[in-house]
Amino acid sequence: MKNNLLILLTAILLISFTSDHDDRTSRLNKILKDDNSHYTNVGNIGITVTNFGTIGHGFGLWPQQPNCEYPIGSGIEHIFDGGLWIGGYISNNENGSGRIGPFVSTGAVDASSVSTRGGGFEYTNGATSLVKERSSLIDSKFFSPSAISHQDLYMNFTDSNRTLSNGEPIVDHSPLGVVIRQECYAWNYPFADFFVIFNYWIMNTSDKYIDSVYVGLWNDTVVRNTNITSPRTGSPFFDKGGNGYNDSLNIAYEFDATGDVGFTDSYIGIQFLGSSILQDTAHFVTWQFRNTTDPKYFAPQNDPQRYKKMNGEFADGILLNNAIAADIRLRSNRSMLISAGPYTSIAPGDSINVVYAYVAAKKSGFDDPALDTDVQKTNLYNNAGWAIRAYNGEDRNGNNILDIGEDLDGDGEITRYILPAPPLSPSIKVVPESEKVTIYWDDRSENSVDPISGIKDFEGYRIYRTNVGFDLTSSQDISKSLTLAAEFDSLGNDIGYGTGFDFVRMDEPKTFPDDSIVYRYKYEFENLLNGWQYLYSVTAFDEGDVKNNLGSLESSSLTGVNRVLPGTPATSDEDIKIGVYPNPYYGSAIWDGGFERLRKIYFFNLPAECDITIYTLSGDIVKRIHHNSQSNGSNTRWFETFAPDGKQKMSGGEEPWDLISDFDQAIATGLYLFSVKDLSNDNVKVGKFLVIK
Repeated sequence: MKNNLLILLTAILLISFTSDHDDRTSRLNKILKDDNSHYTNVGNIGITVTNFGTIGHGFGLWPQQPNCEYPIGSGIEHIFDGGLWIGGYISNNENGSGRIGPFVSTGAVDASSVSTRGGGFEYTNGATSLVKERSSLIDSKFFSPSAISHQDLYMNFTDSNRTLSNGEPIVDHSPLGVVIRQECYAWNYPFADFFVIFNYWIMNTSDKYIDSVYVGLWNDTVVRNTNITSPRTGSPFFDKGGNGYNDSLNIAYEFDATGDVGFTDSYIGIQFLGSSILQDTAHFVTWQFRNTTDPKYFAPQNDPQRYKKMNGEFADGILLNNAIAADIRLRSNRSMLISAGPYTSIAPGDSINVVYAYVAAKKSGFDDPALDTDVQKTNLYNNAGWAIRAYNGEDRNGNNILDIGEDLDGDGEITRYILPAPPLSPSIKVVPESEKVTIYWDDRSENSVDPISGIKDFEGYRIYRTNVGFDLTSSQDISKSLTLAAEFDSLGNDIGYGTGFDFVRMDEPKTFPDDSIVYRYKYEFENLLNGWQYLYSVTAFDEGDVKNNLGSLESSSLTGVNRVLPGTPATSDEDIKIGVYPNPYYGSAIWDGGFERLRKIYFFNLPAECDITIYTLSGDIVKRIHHNSQSNGSNTRWFETFAPDGKQKMSGGEEPWDLISDFDQAIATGLYLFSVKDLSNDNVKVGKFLVIK
């Protein structure tokens, strides 16, 4: 607690909390100088966070940034927007003298009340208080020894300002006088890549006491597949959610009750994990969007109504019951709030720490995807259990006491956010060739020390790849699309297959230009299809830990995953003919997407650097393309859609074209000519291809 307080005090001294904002139009027309450009991306859940107390972006940045996308790359989003709520009374002393309130500071609120009173966006930040990042991954450019997780996002903001930079008032805002330090933690471990922890330190910087404090997260959750139903479609996107709550795990959740079922098939949960004050009572409510009439599911319109909701009241004195639980499982357009408290009092200069997690999961079993059965929630509850385990850290049994053998770092305090760790992921390099891909990796995994057992427990490697056409589905779940191709493990024990490493260990290590890594292993894939996209990954796994009741742990298959396209290498050989495939091209080839601009052909056997010019039979120039050995089709719509990270690697001698002219028009059926000028020697080669639509 003292360390957390010191961190927060230091942050406050470094930051000047003003309302110095640039103009930026959001869906609620707030004038901002804010940072909403960061999101989690190391694991399998992508959440946009901001330095003004909100979660998500209301699809204002879609599809460039995720809005609680799970799995990463799938297009399945789980939040419209959300935000931090802090409610309480202000008094002169700890006895409650002169008490006024209640007041609730909100990062975001239900849109029904925005139209009448403003609301939401009640946190502001300093001009230099941007979202910052650090990582415990040694390969990350954000690596820091002080990092908690594989991706920490941290920021500071306050509720103390009443106006924005242009003088516009924050409507009906009554500040509590708090400064918030927010940190988010994400991991890439397969057993922990489905949750993100939100850790809040809330300091009272006023000269008054804040008592009967609640801290909660409000969310407008929306579980939909944006590849099937765009968020631009309005009501068909938002009104299909069913909700529920598990009080033993303190997790509120939503699922797709009838919208894109079969294409979503997932849960999003918001889970209260704990706080620095051991009176951890969680509360859950949900209400209907723009509902101002129903006494039970109305959207709160002011601070007193919001404060009652934070106390778990659906209506006066009505808490969650069986009838409500049955109602909210049915499809509707709801938002939900999970809160913790009341915390008795925060004195001037004191702070409290409150921790939540966003937990995603695929439904289990074979029940109707529109339902919410106990079997279907198996993964959600298991994943929530891992979030609790991460929060507990050294406190393995969760009793908030350091029992014998739990103080791993010997500091006498509970150190949280410690997870068992698989071996470090190997560094890999994937080299595409014609109808072939070769994977190289190093041996750094073999020196990994488990943080729980304190021993080197490396056991072996697993090699994964995707199958042809995995990317042309309605959603991409990369972790599931990667299939096991080979496994190699240590000799001398009864773990695994006992294959040894002779088949993949090279006689001599290999290095590459401009690459300091020494590669010691190699595996080849042959008889591949040129021009098709494949993903490859190598993981390391350990022996497991019988003493701590842990099975074998494996590093993330998403770490270092490589997108490659086999193809011909670059060549300037005058005897090798440059060609096009497929030739002839028939409209809507099997590798195309669903519309005109997702078509493509390939030029192959190209020089390392050349200019390609495409003509009609009458000599009119249709398209000019500059190619070099680093070209990877990143400016082609197909790759923007099906390789969204832009990191795909091609063989150097191929160049895709989307059949769109320099005048931004789709070309017509016909015979086309092309010339290729080799810029290394000015030699020119020509050819032709046929397009049939």
